[in-house]
Amino acid sequence: MTIRVLLADDQALLRATFRILIESVPDMTVVAEAADGQEAVDLAETHRPDVLLMDIRMPNLDGVSATAAICDRPELSATRVLVLTTFENDENVAKALRAGASGFLGKGVSPEVLLSGIRTVAAGEALLSPSATRSLIIRFLAAPRNDAFPALPDILKALTEREREVMALAAHGRSNAEIADQLVLSPLTVRSHIQRAMNKLHAHDRAQLVVIAYHSGLVKPPSQPHS
Repeated sequence: MTIRVLLADDQALLRATFRILIESVPDMTVVAEAADGQEAVDLAETHRPDVLLMDIRMPNLDGVSATAAICDRPELSATRVLVLTTFENDENVAKALRAGASGFLGKGVSPEVLLSGIRTVAAGEALLSPSATRSLIIRFLAAPRNDAFPALPDILKALTEREREVMALAAHGRSNAEIADQLVLSPLTVRSHIQRAMNKLHAHDRAQLVVIAYHSGLVKPPSQPHS
């Protein structure tokens, strides 16, 4: 299956570079390019890409707002947003994850990492390394937000004990294989538990499941050492 990619970046040179790289492999193609966030939303509606590479800082509509607009549209539920950023600890990255982005990459990553990242999110997985997840959760995602995910503790009651256990480990950045080893389960069983938890909590993907785990209190962020 060919992965259909939409590029959204206000720098034409970067878009051209990404296009050349993506179209150099047989399992990917670029369906369109957007120079700002609003154009990204419009082109996503038109082309229904599998993956949208989204720059955070763009004119007219920024990448965070564009991500939220895309992830809020049921007709675009199959489109995964992969955020590209120069500053991996930027608060806007956390906001994009809250809005439904499937993960993020720094713009300085190698071509192999970028292509692997596209394949990862296209497959429905989250692109969140354990260290990046902890950093973002500690600094931004775990901050109290009265308007975020209301009544989630009640919603979590719909999960089985095993689903909550698997969800908590995923929130700590564990891969399916690592969770399977720890709980003595098969990776396929772990994947099924993750999928059922996502369905019950209406999570767009695994990345949003991680956000929900922290906001709901299922998982507590590790304490930061005092300097």
